[in-house]
Amino acid sequence: MSPVRNTTRRYGTIAMALHWVMAVLVIGLVALGLYMTSLPDAGFDKLKIQLFVQHKQFGVLALFLVLARLAWRFGNLLPRLVEGMPEWQQVAARFVHLCFYALLVALPLTGWLMSSAAGIPVNFFQLGYLPDLIGFNDYRFELLVTAHKALGYTLIAFILVHAGAALQHHFVDRDETLRNMLPVSRRSPSRSEPRPSASAP
Repeated sequence: MSPVRNTTRRYGTIAMALHWVMAVLVIGLVALGLYMTSLPDAGFDKLKIQLFVQHKQFGVLALFLVLARLAWRFGNLLPRLVEGMPEWQQVAARFVHLCFYALLVALPLTGWLMSSAAGIPVNFFQLGYLPDLIGFNDYRFELLVTAHKALGYTLIAFILVHAGAALQHHFVDRDETLRNMLPVSRRSPSRSEPRPSASAP
């Protein structure tokens, strides 16, 4: 079992929990977003409204979690990458991780702005309404809808790249990259101690 905090060898239980909870939440939000926007308005009015409300609530939850993850990320050590990873892969990993953080902040923020521009406050799980970030404005609303969709499809692309890279490391390269983000890891004796990196999932 991993320690609570990160070490130079492995991610701690807090980082792992945030990673996997965020992964499930984000994939669920993407699936829900694609489904609810595919529904026609006629005959699905009540269902569509309910799905939009849930999408907003869980989107705000995702924003809070990614901010918590960023705070934990900057207050902890970063486990080292496996030895022998090409430099271009290290640069690509750093780039993808930074893009993930940017997208996971930008998506819920644009959704929040959309609701504000539409004049529909966000009720966060019946705990209270979030303040409007901007005033009612149809033109801004349409721009934000376009931006939110573009960011969503971009996130899908990065999820596929990230998952594909993780599977390649695990099944093709057979290194510890994926195992270091799992609660229990059996380190491969054929690999020596990995080297430092500035990237993190």
